Amino acid sequence: QVQLVESGGGLVQAGGSLRLSCAALGRTFSAYAMGWLRQPPGKEREFVASISWSGGSTYYADSVKGRFTISRDNAKNTVYLQMNSLKPDDTAVYYCAAKYGHSQVEVATLYIYWGQGTQVTVSS
Repeated sequence: QVQLVESGGGLVQAGGSLRLSCAALGRTFSAYAMGWLRQPPGKEREFVASISWSGGSTYYADSVKGRFTISRDNAKNTVYLQMNSLKPDDTAVYYCAAKYGHSQVEVATLYIYWGQGTQVTVSS
């Protein structure tokens, strides 16, 4: 069992930056690949980024490539999402989630543990 708690969301102007954190409670954090997914207002949940258990492999949605960076610190049981050059289209509730294996990372239903979400609002 893994409990995930996100933090770091907020209101930022377009072009600004935010860093999201996701703290995992549980002894087996390093066994899971981790992902960040988001749900814009009125839209379905979508994949943003993922990272393998070791941190050696990452994937990004095309919409955030070059602007967002996912990382993890297994010693701290924490995964991060550094978001730069934010756009109004990035406005969403951001969720971190855990899954077995670092494949099919864009499929939200394959993630088995979810955080409660943190709101990110980007003003124009």
